Amino acid sequence: MAATKKEERLLVLCVDRDGDLEAKTKSKTPSLGRKVNLDAATSLALADPEEADANAMFEALRVYDHLTKHKQPHEAFEIATISGSELLGVEADRKLVRELNQVLAGFPANSVILVTDGYSDESVLPLVESRVPVTSVRRIIVKHSKTIEETAAIFTKYLKMLTENPRYARIALGIPGLFLIILLALYLTAGGLWLYYTWIAFLIVLGITLLVRGFGVDRAAARFLRWIREYDPPPLPVQITGFGLVAGAISVMVGVFLGVNGAIESLAAASQPPGTWGEWLSILPTLTGSFIERGIYLLVIGLCVGLAGRIARWYFERDIRLLRTTVIMVVIAWSSQIFIQVSSILINPTTTETELIFTIFIGILIAIASSLLALVTNIKYGTFFKKSDRDVEEFSQG
Repeated sequence: MAATKKEERLLVLCVDRDGDLEAKTKSKTPSLGRKVNLDAATSLALADPEEADANAMFEALRVYDHLTKHKQPHEAFEIATISGSELLGVEADRKLVRELNQVLAGFPANSVILVTDGYSDESVLPLVESRVPVTSVRRIIVKHSKTIEETAAIFTKYLKMLTENPRYARIALGIPGLFLIILLALYLTAGGLWLYYTWIAFLIVLGITLLVRGFGVDRAAARFLRWIREYDPPPLPVQITGFGLVAGAISVMVGVFLGVNGAIESLAAASQPPGTWGEWLSILPTLTGSFIERGIYLLVIGLCVGLAGRIARWYFERDIRLLRTTVIMVVIAWSSQIFIQVSSILINPTTTETELIFTIFIGILIAIASSLLALVTNIKYGTFFKKSDRDVEEFSQG
């Protein structure tokens, strides 16, 4: 018995990278199916008979009709059109990828015949090939006669495009207009020296234009404004955590600054600046003690504020880590007193260590008491917390 051939699902895909279809006809893409594509291509041709993308869409329809006419039982064909954005670049590619995924979700093709207007193949082809194999590429180049009349008509067409299309008018008209305004301002203010400053102004305008376009500053600004308009704030617990981390980081940085400033003041107060490694080692404990004495409180406060933000999030999420983090925050808060005693000994070695030992002992008692309190809270209010699989596994093994 002969083996059944695997079904071949082939997609005839037309790509409009610069988004002319949506911009000129208000048609929504992706367009899937012969009737939808025929209507869209007709609308685009009526809106702009000289549009190359309309020719590409009609070529895709011609290829689809030819394949359907010679269809085999194990073959399935479909036609689709996807479009990018008039901004081109990353925005156009991201939109093409989204629409291609939608098309493949509706028609899971195992091969594609790509139809384009020719100029964007190097950008579009890798995007399509990364998701489905491309078996053929059709490039539609509009034919023109070389007569003088048609050459003049083509020149007029592109001149009109430069003046009416906003994407090109910004460069073709906006930059020269800005240059002329600067030229007039220089003429009115600089008098006879305006010719000298003209080239300086021209180079400044040209340099700024090349810098903005080369590094994509305009596109980055457009994306930033779009992000501001479409920004969706995260949930309240995440906002509290983020605020705690930012506030804690600022406090830590200020604490480090104060500590360094204290060490510098201690070094400046020395009777003689150290000149050898031995002198530096002898003064190092004093510098360290001054750093700790001046900066430890803000350092500890910064850490505690950051942990407090996490604690608030664990409370809203009813996470058992709330208790552990609370114990850690209490221990860190008391450690500031231990560091203060250490700094006193480093600055003045004759200071008795009794207070340091007493502070460490009190810290141990506080750690034990807070741990026991957390354990009692977990036992009494255990139903409040949502136990994760990891917590259950640790409890069962412990």
